[in-house]
Amino acid sequence: MDLLNTLVDKGLRRETPTRAEALAVLATSDDDLLDVVAAAGKVRRHWFGRRVKLNYLVNLKSGLCPEDCSYCSQRLGSKADILKYTWLKPDEASQAAAAGLAGGAKRVCLVASGRGPTDRDVDRVSDTIKAIKERHEGVEVCACLGLLSDGQAERLREAGADAYNHNLNTSESTYGDITTTHTYADRVDTVHKAHAAGLSACSGLIAGMGESDEDLVDVVFSLRELDPDSVPVNFLIPFEGTPLAKEWNLTPQRCLRILAMVRFVCPDVEVRIAGGREVHLRTMQPLALHLANSIFLGDYLTSEGQAGKADLEMITDAGFEVEGTDRVTLPEHRAGGGCGSHEGGGACGPAAADSCGSAAEEARPDLVAVRRRGAGTDLAPNA
Repeated sequence: MDLLNTLVDKGLRRETPTRAEALAVLATSDDDLLDVVAAAGKVRRHWFGRRVKLNYLVNLKSGLCPEDCSYCSQRLGSKADILKYTWLKPDEASQAAAAGLAGGAKRVCLVASGRGPTDRDVDRVSDTIKAIKERHEGVEVCACLGLLSDGQAERLREAGADAYNHNLNTSESTYGDITTTHTYADRVDTVHKAHAAGLSACSGLIAGMGESDEDLVDVVFSLRELDPDSVPVNFLIPFEGTPLAKEWNLTPQRCLRILAMVRFVCPDVEVRIAGGREVHLRTMQPLALHLANSIFLGDYLTSEGQAGKADLEMITDAGFEVEGTDRVTLPEHRAGGGCGSHEGGGACGPAAADSCGSAAEEARPDLVAVRRRGAGTDLAPNA
């Protein structure tokens, strides 16, 4: 296909596709799906080889969030039967992180529910970062604490944080339909704050929330403009007890097309398959490794992932290798991380009807396993 040849050439040159080209990827047929995966795979291998970066989530504070994000099982008014607990102590969080690091993870993502951290919360997380780094040499730590106030990103950086995650989630035009307690601009501002503090910015999206192809392209092009180092792609997990519980709009094929589009638009960034990959990609997860170069190992914030051992076997069986702590994830031109390290003038400062005749999934609540193990429980973690 001329489209795919053009997109590969642009990806190898780090040239932005047109919106029409990005939309065309989402509009490809199932008959062309393997060609799409193969083409995006050439771009992925050019910048990242066959390495897969493993990340591990530690949920520092679960549930009882005052925000009303429709997709989230921790939201205000959620009736989802999830774990609820207040802040883990630094040694508890460090022990939780150790399980993922023992399984091969090189980045620990410290997440807390809430609108954003208080200064006391930043102190807590800073102590946790220090505890993890004292025990694990070479580990990357990413914080995800919500909206940041002035000076908080700098304090996290001083404590040893390497990155900060704050997702855009969906397009600006539809953001108000998903969340009303904060704005799209608030999220953009927090990504700018992370950049300005010298943190590696991590910002992504959630697919499957009823958005159109145009919405997906809008948010990915917005992410390209923000220029994060990593882009997590989440696929909505329709938790019972949330407003989006009946939004089963994704098929494995749709998920692969979305990942391919993200890779073409953001060719040289870490594209991470995040929440929902087991639920929506299922047996086609190995194909997704040809598009993304990063995954989460084990469980997510409030849902269970597949066994960590199964993740490692999948990576090996698909012909990929786990990226070690001795390797730099990003290509050389991006590897400095933080503000001013990227070419191209980027900004600085854990799910629509299906396309191309592929029917959306029927509701499969049996696929959603609520997390009952790991941090905040008496059960061993899945790593």
